[in-house]
Amino acid sequence: MFTGIITDVGTVVSVEQRGDLRARIGTSYDMSGVDLGASIACDGCCLTVVNKGDDWFDVDISAESIAKTNIGHHAWVAGRKINLERALKVGDELGGHIVSGHVDGVATVMAVTDEGDSTRVTLKAPDELARFIAPKGSVALNGASLTVNDVDGAEFGINFIPHTKAVTTWGTVKEGDKVNLEIDTLARYVARLKDWG
Repeated sequence: MFTGIITDVGTVVSVEQRGDLRARIGTSYDMSGVDLGASIACDGCCLTVVNKGDDWFDVDISAESIAKTNIGHHAWVAGRKINLERALKVGDELGGHIVSGHVDGVATVMAVTDEGDSTRVTLKAPDELARFIAPKGSVALNGASLTVNDVDGAEFGINFIPHTKAVTTWGTVKEGDKVNLEIDTLARYVARLKDWG
């Protein structure tokens, strides 16, 4: 489990197709404190550390993860910056919202507009996920816990304050970007109960 509070911006060092896709991620984390088998959210995808060095770790990415995430849109190439978050420990501050690291689909950035020092980003969710997104609700986008400002059909707006832009990859967002979207767990269960009743 994660909180959606990004704690490092890593860099994709290399990507290699093996049986699964293997990616090496450069990081400023103290990797001596990260065990093999640990989970790290990489742009919102919960991935398992399978190898590590002083300032990098390797992850294997399955076909299912590639199909559900922006990795399948060839977004992960050497040099790409990605949001990182280590798994939540019991007793850690929950500053965002409960995030599983299980990406539901890919949203597309439709517009980017500066509003004062903040930036307003309009995204379009896949039609099958749009019903789970509500004004003032939570979403995780590329792993970052964010509050939805408004919703219009499958489109929704997010406001990024300067701090968020400075400590995540959201400072370089542009129209057309493909973004990993995880809907709020609570919204998923409310919709399921509604459908069941």
